[in-house]
Amino acid sequence: MNFLFGLVPLQAQPEGSPFGAFVPIILITAIFYLLLIRPQQKKQKKLEAMIKAIEKGDNVVTTGGLHGKVTGVTDDVLTLDIGGVKGERVKVKVARARIEHVDAASKRGDES
Repeated sequence: MNFLFGLVPLQAQPEGSPFGAFVPIILITAIFYLLLIRPQQKKQKKLEAMIKAIEKGDNVVTTGGLHGKVTGVTDDVLTLDIGGVKGERVKVKVARARIEHVDAASKRGDES
């Protein structure tokens, strides 16, 4: 037993401030907020504003990859014209929340 006690110093270590242990946690939290959380919140607000501003005639892309032109608008559902087959136009209804991108050219009125 004497051998074991010879390896471990029995002196009391001076303790620092009890709040000193929280400083790294506070710094890590601040870095996460500034680098990850805040930019994501800004991106989400921008996306929500874009989705609310969708009007008839806008070209949009859904999260599923469908490209289409908005032909009908309600509160939660958009009707998209996605093309034509045998002389008939193909229209689909898509939840407004599933819109990923609105083409900026369609907002300016530039049709290409």
